[in-house]
Amino acid sequence: MKRATIYALLTAFSIVPVSASLLSAAPASPADKASADVRKEMNDQEMDALKKSAPKVFIDGNRLDIDYIRTEITFVNYVWDRREADVHVLITQQRTGGGGREYTIAFIGQGTCAGLNNELKFYSNRTETEDEIRKGMVQILKLGMAPYAARTPISKILSLSTERTLKPTAVADNWDFWVFSFSARGRLNGEKTRKYNSLNGNVSINRVTPASKFRLGVSGSYDESKFDYEDYQEESSSRSRSLDGLYVRSLSDHWSVGGTVNLSYSTYSNIATGFSLAPALEFDVFPYSESTRRQLRILYRIAVTYNKYLEETIYDKLSQTVVSQVLTATLSFTEPWGNAEISAEGSHYFHNFAYKRLRFSAGLSLRILKGLALTLDGRYAAVHDQIALRKSEVSLDDLLLRRKELATDYNYSLAVGFNYSFGSVYSNVVNPRFGGGFGGPGSPGGVYF
Repeated sequence: MKRATIYALLTAFSIVPVSASLLSAAPASPADKASADVRKEMNDQEMDALKKSAPKVFIDGNRLDIDYIRTEITFVNYVWDRREADVHVLITQQRTGGGGREYTIAFIGQGTCAGLNNELKFYSNRTETEDEIRKGMVQILKLGMAPYAARTPISKILSLSTERTLKPTAVADNWDFWVFSFSARGRLNGEKTRKYNSLNGNVSINRVTPASKFRLGVSGSYDESKFDYEDYQEESSSRSRSLDGLYVRSLSDHWSVGGTVNLSYSTYSNIATGFSLAPALEFDVFPYSESTRRQLRILYRIAVTYNKYLEETIYDKLSQTVVSQVLTATLSFTEPWGNAEISAEGSHYFHNFAYKRLRFSAGLSLRILKGLALTLDGRYAAVHDQIALRKSEVSLDDLLLRRKELATDYNYSLAVGFNYSFGSVYSNVVNPRFGGGFGGPGSPGGVYF
């Protein structure tokens, strides 16, 4: 039997348990009843032991909703290093003729699963929302992971649908969920009359479990510009360094408590030494377990900040300690018709309530009708809290190159767009000839008329 035929049969078969009405109408098979009986007889400790035996999976791909995948597929264990995995899931994609995408999902067996390889494909079309695409992706991933789970003891509690949610952290981990990351990036850009160089680095330590979240990062950046045009020569640079820490503790499925700490240096913001400590409390109207679909989070922070300035400020300060409070409300949801996020934030300093800031942001991707989608992204801030502004005048060079922060009452951005597609609904054909399309003038290798 051809692979395409097998894939079609698997896809059709897997659709059956998705519909609640179909499940309730269809009588349970003897195998399903036996699996259900096994699950009922097991306690949490035995379930955790089974989870530890589940296949270890490393997912490798770009532009994937990893959190949603982990939430929806809980009968495997996820690892950060592909060399530790029993299954390396490699997801690649390319554009189809109809404007959609072809996702090729390669399941590569390693270690105890060496030699067990498979490849499935998933097609999205141009009119589908992010929610529809990620649901389809998860469906194919479940099918691909099932043969590996079937080789382990966890297969005892698996059937066409998962009737009991497994705890994501019920797994032995030698690193105890600690993840360490290092990154660095340098950039050189120039021509006869100008040169631009930049260097950025970051070190981070993270540990995330359902009970707590810890993040600690150190970062630094250096940017330099040089200009030499006729009688004009100028050199300009900016530097920044920061240490940021976050700790959050889960109190319930709706409440969290934690705090942030920050130590910074910035030539742009006139900060020689900045230190901030901010305890915080958050409430989510919806359970955190539904965060991949909807959130309404209300976050309150109170911060104590000490600043030592590089130059005297417009308020005749070389250093000061201030206390502020911040209230943030964020609503976000992902539905078959699209996704949206709206956020509002207000803050002020206690020593002078006139020093305040209001921020509003909104992002929307809406499918109005089949083939027609609208996107909107906007931000606005009313700014009245720039206590670190330099007293000295800003040069024209610093103004144009944005090397120093300038006084302002507001800032904003707005982007609106739409996309409309019609015609053939079949978009499974992939033709990579001549690359992804035509390049415009100035594009290396482009073809244009």
